[in-house]
Amino acid sequence: MTLDPIPQASPLSQYLAHRAEIDAAVQQVMSAGRYILGHEVEEFEKEYADYIGTRFAIGVASGTDALVLALRACKVGPGDEVITSPHTAVATVAAIELAGAVPVLVDIEPDTFLIDPSKIENAISSRTHAIIPVHLFGQPADLSAILAIAQPHAIHVIEDCAQAHGALYRDKRVGNWGIAGCFSFYPTKNLGAIGDGGMVVTDDENLASEVRKLREYGWRERFISEVPGLNSRLDEIQAAILRVKLRHLDRSNDRRRQIAEQYTHALSSQLAVPVVKASRTSVFHQYVVRSSARGDLQSDLRGQGVGTAVHYPTPIHLQPAYRGRIGDNGSFPVAERAAGEILSLPLYPELDTSQIERVINAIRNSFAAAGYARI
Repeated sequence: MTLDPIPQASPLSQYLAHRAEIDAAVQQVMSAGRYILGHEVEEFEKEYADYIGTRFAIGVASGTDALVLALRACKVGPGDEVITSPHTAVATVAAIELAGAVPVLVDIEPDTFLIDPSKIENAISSRTHAIIPVHLFGQPADLSAILAIAQPHAIHVIEDCAQAHGALYRDKRVGNWGIAGCFSFYPTKNLGAIGDGGMVVTDDENLASEVRKLREYGWRERFISEVPGLNSRLDEIQAAILRVKLRHLDRSNDRRRQIAEQYTHALSSQLAVPVVKASRTSVFHQYVVRSSARGDLQSDLRGQGVGTAVHYPTPIHLQPAYRGRIGDNGSFPVAERAAGEILSLPLYPELDTSQIERVINAIRNSFAAAGYARI
């Protein structure tokens, strides 16, 4: 009997798990007749702010827009420099440039893949106006160390929380440490819409007001643009879907951690498995292992019906759009090595026991047959 392939991620499974609730929420929006910035968005903003622990949450069209609007609300613009990581989704750096600023990269920690705080100080200049730590793969960056560097220089810390919905650094959720936190609701995220969506969270009332204004043409009063803004609104249907999924988020994150523990227990002798630092609670948006035989292993797993992915195969500074402008070969050696060795295994809450065992057995079979060395 041929078994169905196991995908690396499955937004469809998340929908099917809560189908009745989601369908009812969508139908309610359709029947209400207000589809932009209505009741569902207002309620979701309140609920999400309460969940994160901030005073304000502002729904926007995407995680990228959340970063752009947070930067602009912090008055970061042309000529200003923003420090971030070369090992992240390209959206982080794209947002910096969309705000008119200049991205400045620093290398990552070899065990967590997160921005290395020890390298930030040397990257600061008189033009540095913000640092964007990326809470990559669901684990918080070292926020205490980053804030200790930023605060004496009066540099804003804007958290990229796109992959870390619900993650904890010490006693607080990410998004609740810097001046603002920016979330994506892309369908594969731990809290995913069925389409695009994003959120800016903050305790700063002035920043919240500015983001609300900027997301809709610079309006405070309808049809009166106080500043140049853009159209970046979270729509009612996505907000309704996200309200449903938010009710299940902590349970889903717990399930991700359980799966991660199973993988770690079973695979640590074959692969370099994720390292979660003390005082941090990861939500395992991805379960990322390392292998010097990554390409062969990925091919073997594909042949056994196990999907994998590489997040991310090319560091930002080596991508055609940025190469030579913000770095080149050898600029960030830790990130460059990681990009050639990392592999994301299947991980989503709906994976069942038999599928998890298939993933583990497929990896063991590959190592037994090929004799790959542990990195």
